[in-house]
Amino acid sequence: MTSLLPRTALATFAALGLMAGSAFAQDYPTQPITFIVPFSAGGPTDTVARLVAQAMSDELGQQILVQNVGGAGGTLGAGQAATAAPDGYTLLLHHIGMSTAPALYADLPFDPIEDFEPIGLITEVPMTLVARADFEPETLEELVTYIQENGENVIYGNAGIGAASQLCGLLLQDALGVRMTEVPYQGTGPAMTDLLGGQIDMMCDQTTNTTTQIQAGEIKAYAVTSPERLDNLPDIPTTSEGGLNLEVGIWHGLYAPAGTDAAIIERLTEALQVALADETVITRFAELGTAPVTEGQATPEGLAETLSSQIELWGEVIAAAGVTAQ
Repeated sequence: MTSLLPRTALATFAALGLMAGSAFAQDYPTQPITFIVPFSAGGPTDTVARLVAQAMSDELGQQILVQNVGGAGGTLGAGQAATAAPDGYTLLLHHIGMSTAPALYADLPFDPIEDFEPIGLITEVPMTLVARADFEPETLEELVTYIQENGENVIYGNAGIGAASQLCGLLLQDALGVRMTEVPYQGTGPAMTDLLGGQIDMMCDQTTNTTTQIQAGEIKAYAVTSPERLDNLPDIPTTSEGGLNLEVGIWHGLYAPAGTDAAIIERLTEALQVALADETVITRFAELGTAPVTEGQATPEGLAETLSSQIELWGEVIAAAGVTAQ
């Protein structure tokens, strides 16, 4: 259809629209912001989200609410965030699952790259191999032997297909050449509850969800999946020390829906970087066995590069394992 307005009028309206958008971005934020976390409350990603939300809230001058939308390995919450208004008031804080979902789900309701604007990386959290306190093996070497001898009799808990705990377990089973009996939960918070209660034998989870219980002696820890031992868990060996080829870290990133104004993305990135330099965040992260990423990584470019490379990496791993969520 041909417009009835002169070109100059159309140009004027377009310019006014851009000016209105810029003014809106300059005033941002004027109301509370919501972080959608696609996992249950009390889990490791939720812990990261709440620490960052508080520090960013202080910087932005607006409350940041954390909304837990669990289910389907994180895809339900991510899908909800993808369709939110691109106004900077609904954001997604997700982990490595953003890069594994395309390989796991044939009918993924969102595109991790096309449907989101990256804001920045947050942290990369090591994982721990842990078990109920009365589990028989005492060392990592004994654990490896026990799993190889008992296989499906070992009950392994995770947060469902595509969750970090499930991916770590997948890599562990591939490394050992055996299959355990996996019990999926709606998040690692409930899984940890059953581990503490002895309903499952073991799990692999982020230090943000296991450190407190390990230090209290409530669960048994066999190894950390980082290249080096952790300062807050100095007595726990690395997987490589025990001859196990299993190194994996769970990175977290912050995203906005596609189409969000560039000025809003810039403001959020600045607030994220301030939050990651906050002494309370740094100290609490250290207590949980992790640390904020560098300022250069806490950028849209840093997150975009990580996401793209990890989609390629995990696509190959998951295809080779023949694992699907449908």
